[in-house]
Amino acid sequence: MSIQDKLNRLEELRQKVHAGGGQKRIDKQHAAGKKTARERIDYFFDAGTFREIDVFAGEPDKNPGEGVVTGYGMVNGRKVFIYAQDFTVVGGTLGRIHAQKVCKVLDLAMRTGAPVVGLNDSGGARIQEGVDALNGYGEIFFRNTVASGVIPQLSVIMGPCAGGAVYSPALMDFVFMVKGTSQMFITGPQVIKAVTGEEVSMEQLGGALTHNQTSGVAHFMGEDEKHCLDIVKQLLGYLPSNNGEDPPLYAPAEPAVDPGDLLDSVPTQPMLSYDVKKVITAVIDDSEFLEVLPLYAKNAVIGFARIKGQPVGIVANQPKFLAGCLDINASDKISRFVRFCDAFNIPLVTFMDVPGFLPGTDQEYGGIIRHGAKMLYAYSQATVPKITIILRKAYGGSYLAMCSNSLRADMVYAWPTAEIAVMGPEGAVNIINRKEIENAENPMEERTRLVQEYRDQFANPYVAGSLGFVDDVIDPRDTRAKIADALQLLATKVEERPDKKHGNFPV
Repeated sequence: MSIQDKLNRLEELRQKVHAGGGQKRIDKQHAAGKKTARERIDYFFDAGTFREIDVFAGEPDKNPGEGVVTGYGMVNGRKVFIYAQDFTVVGGTLGRIHAQKVCKVLDLAMRTGAPVVGLNDSGGARIQEGVDALNGYGEIFFRNTVASGVIPQLSVIMGPCAGGAVYSPALMDFVFMVKGTSQMFITGPQVIKAVTGEEVSMEQLGGALTHNQTSGVAHFMGEDEKHCLDIVKQLLGYLPSNNGEDPPLYAPAEPAVDPGDLLDSVPTQPMLSYDVKKVITAVIDDSEFLEVLPLYAKNAVIGFARIKGQPVGIVANQPKFLAGCLDINASDKISRFVRFCDAFNIPLVTFMDVPGFLPGTDQEYGGIIRHGAKMLYAYSQATVPKITIILRKAYGGSYLAMCSNSLRADMVYAWPTAEIAVMGPEGAVNIINRKEIENAENPMEERTRLVQEYRDQFANPYVAGSLGFVDDVIDPRDTRAKIADALQLLATKVEERPDKKHGNFPV
């Protein structure tokens, strides 16, 4: 056989691999509103930069690519690894070779210090391969765990993801879903009906809205596949390639919102609500805020932004929902985000307006003590620059949990509207001055007077400032400048902690 014959055979096999499951199955994929694995890859990477690996793994004549396309390329000029399950080949099911290809990508990403993106679109384990397929999942889970905190791992659900397959995305840093075409669940609707008698559709059980709004499993939701991949690329722009690097710096840009608007953004009356995102967008570059989990636990706001070109992680209470109280879900949402930012050298900026932990038997029985402790642990453990701005309420244990001076916030600023106290004035007066109120000629009038007196004497930023718990009380219009100065000051921050294998995080 001549060299030309061998080259012809090579090209024939390559075309078979690139054709995936064939035109009929590709058409079926398109009819379902989904793109193929290679179409997704072509859209995701900078033009002409994708390099495939393990092209001929498995049986090219029978199962081209073994149901997954793997390789690396450039996203906005930066190296990223990818594995994209191919639903047109044996339903994208995972067998031994399929798992080996994914594991190789994870290993290479670790060795070269680059992010990895997984595009999930699979019928699950290849049942005919039995325990080999189960072992393949286990090998992937192990690598996800070892890579955690070393390289960013992003999982994009672009079709079905069921059974054991859901745990790899759950172990990764962020999960993206596409509205209407992606689902995640441990057990499907048929199994649930057989076991419990409950009837539920695939979309209700594990659709994008369910996991973005109700379960909190997914962090982002795309309107379609392109929009979803655009969000992935946007997120990568805030992240370093690995934990040994700093996040990429960009040219500074002024907020699109007039800083003067900050004077009217937070009502001085403590019982009035407002949208904390108006504060955030008034201090960040271009007023561009990539919110994480925007539909889940809305009483807390988390996300990425830049201040003078420096990527930061933003955490804030949201008075529009539950008065900004911390509950079980908000505590989990904030804690994991803080730990991610700390792992990847992203400074934390916290906007505090918190009246307390949400009261109620549901919260107590659900373990609010344990979940709230996660925030204390996450912020205390974080050694990245930590800057806190107290906007208004800062009461009791929730004040501590939102990165107070006690949890080693590097700089704490307070607006003149800040109220820092063991508890709210109303509750404090009810306890301290109970008898005075009961014996007064006009109890309601006396209570109002005592509440105002307490607020004037104790619930203000100056008492905390006199004790060194607040570094400065600032004009709201100076917030962006103060944060920028602090970021510059803390750029060389080094903080040593006791040597240990790991702590015991309150899960």
